[in-house]
Amino acid sequence: MTTVTLIDSDPSAASIVAVTAQSLPSTIADLNPRARDWVSATDFDGSEGSVLLIPGVDGGVETVLFGIPKDEPLGTGRLATSLPTGSYRLAAGFPDLTMAALAFTLGGYVFTRFKAPTGGEIQLVLPEEADGDDVRRIVASVTLARDLVNTPANLLGPAELSSAARDVAARNGASFDEIVDSDLLEQNLPMIHTVGAAAAIGREPRLIDINWGDAQSPRVTLVGKGVCFDTGGLDLKTSSGMLIMKKDMGGAANALALASMIMDAQLPVRLRVLIPAVENAVAGDAFRPGDVLKSRKGLSVEIGNTDAEGRLVLADALALASEDKPELLIDFATLTGAARVALGPELPAVFTADDELAVELSAAAESVADPLWRMPLWKPYASMLDSPIADINNAGAGGFAGAITAALFLSRFVGDGLKWLHADIYAWNPKTKSARPEGGEAQAIRAIYELMKRRYPRAGSARR
Repeated sequence: MTTVTLIDSDPSAASIVAVTAQSLPSTIADLNPRARDWVSATDFDGSEGSVLLIPGVDGGVETVLFGIPKDEPLGTGRLATSLPTGSYRLAAGFPDLTMAALAFTLGGYVFTRFKAPTGGEIQLVLPEEADGDDVRRIVASVTLARDLVNTPANLLGPAELSSAARDVAARNGASFDEIVDSDLLEQNLPMIHTVGAAAAIGREPRLIDINWGDAQSPRVTLVGKGVCFDTGGLDLKTSSGMLIMKKDMGGAANALALASMIMDAQLPVRLRVLIPAVENAVAGDAFRPGDVLKSRKGLSVEIGNTDAEGRLVLADALALASEDKPELLIDFATLTGAARVALGPELPAVFTADDELAVELSAAAESVADPLWRMPLWKPYASMLDSPIADINNAGAGGFAGAITAALFLSRFVGDGLKWLHADIYAWNPKTKSARPEGGEAQAIRAIYELMKRRYPRAGSARR
C-alpha cells in the first residue's frame, strides 16, 4: 500500500512518459543512449498498463515508460501501485494532464485509520499545465467520502457523522445546525425520527443542516442519505447482507464531499446540505411492517418493508428542502439493490424528469470520466406503491423495477416544478481498479461538480 502526495516541484523527480505500441519507437529514439540500451534489453512493448523503470547513473529511477490504457480515462491510477517510493512528474504522452494527475493521486488512496501503509510514499509533481487547485480539492473531497464510508459503524454513528459535517462547515465558513431526537417530532420530521428511534443512547436520529453562500445567489440543495448502519430493522437482513452496511451512509458522505468542492471552489450559489442521520436498529421501539407513518409533507406512508428505510428519511428531508424552492435539488443515496443488479457497482443510476438537465449531466460526466446512467421515472409503475390504507406504500409490490419505484416514491415528496436529480449510488468498490481502491468510493460527485461549474461559473470564467 503506497500513498501519493501532491507537490509543486522537485527538480530530481523521475519523468513518466506515456506511450502506446505505435508511439514507442519514436519515444525510444528520444531517450539517451544508456536508456535506449536498457529498453532494448527488455521485452517492453508499450502494451496497455505496462510499466518499465529505466535507471539513472545513480541506480535510482530516471524515467518511467507507461503503456497508457486507450479506453480507460483513469488508467494512470495504476501507477500509484506500480511504482517504487520516490518523486515523479508526468512528462509527455498524456492527453489530459489534469485527469492524469487526478487519477494517479486517487489510485494512491489508503485508509490509514487502523493500519499504517506499508509501501512508503510517492510524491507526484503537479504539472504546470494542470488545474492544480481543482486536482487538490477533488482529491481532498474524494478522500473525505472514502474515509467516511470506510469507517466502521461502531466509530461512525449519527453523532460522529454530524461531527464530520460540522468540520466541513467550519472549514468553509458555513453555518451548521442539527435537529436531534424528539426535536425532530416537534419540528415535523416524523419519519426521520421513526426510522432512528430504536438506536441506542448516543446514536439518536438527527437532521444535519448546512448553509453557505450569498443568499441572493441561485439556491442549490444537496440531500444525502445518512443511515450509519442498516440492520434492515424488523425485516432483518441476512448476516452477509449486513457485512458492508457501514456504507449505507454513502449518500451523506458523497453529499458532504460535493459540498466541500463547491464551497472550496467558491461557486456562486446559495448552498444547503441536508443529511438525515440515523441508525436502522432492532429494539422494542423499532417501527414495524404494516405501520402507517405520518410524513412532513402530510402524506401517510404504509410500511411494506422496514429495510426500505432510506427513502423514508430522504422523503422528510426532500420535503423540507422543497420548501425553499431551490433552483436545483439533488439527492444521493445507497438506495436499492435493484440499481446494482441493473447497472453493477461502477455505474450509478440517476433519475430526473428534466431532459435538459439529464443531457447536461451526461456531457459533464463523460468529460471527467465519472460514469453514470439515466434511468426512467416510469410513471405507470407508481401503481406498485399503492396502499389500501395509506397514501403510499414504501415498498413496491411484486419485486419488479425496485430502483424505479424507489425513485417514484421520492418524487412524491419533491415540490412541484422543481429541477430534481436522484442518484442511486453504490459508494463502494468490490475490488481495486485503476484510481478506485477497494472499499468506500465517491460516485457521481465529480460529474455533478463539473455540471455545477458549467451552470454556475465563477466571476471571470466563461459559462460553457
